[in-house]
Amino acid sequence: MTVTQIRIGKHNTGIIGLNAILTETASQAKDMQDNDIAKLLVEKVSRQNYIPSNVTDLYEAALVREYKKHMGQPVESLPIEGIQIKVLGAGCPNCDRLEQEIMAVIETVGIAAQLEHVRDFKEISSYGVMGSPALVINGKVAAVGSIPSRAKLLSLIQKTEPKVPSKKP
Repeated sequence: MTVTQIRIGKHNTGIIGLNAILTETASQAKDMQDNDIAKLLVEKVSRQNYIPSNVTDLYEAALVREYKKHMGQPVESLPIEGIQIKVLGAGCPNCDRLEQEIMAVIETVGIAAQLEHVRDFKEISSYGVMGSPALVINGKVAAVGSIPSRAKLLSLIQKTEPKVPSKKP
């Protein structure tokens, strides 16, 4: 089974088997309303994933959003909360090293950021990059085909989020 990262509330969460669930639901939910689709998706997802009862509504909204994307329907994009950093690459040593370097910068400076390593070729291609590893900060491609130094990584993050300090306070 594959794990797909989706945003639930303010956090990225891994969902086991989401693509298969969305494909299966597509054939069952043709004439259903969003709230019924949401309940069906939560039921299916909860068979393989833990969904805390106090955030079921957040899961419903996120799963309907993913279902609509899967069906090619228009989806309102979510506002960026905090710094969103993605490493694009299949998991080669350079991709993994870039991820480790970013984690080191985040830790050294003490900034809050969500870091995701995207290995799915379809999602990687949606960014239009032709090399790996690639670095995406808040939805914008910041580097392709190299592993920038920690100082350069901090500089790239600060260009996107000027409030980021140079060192831990």
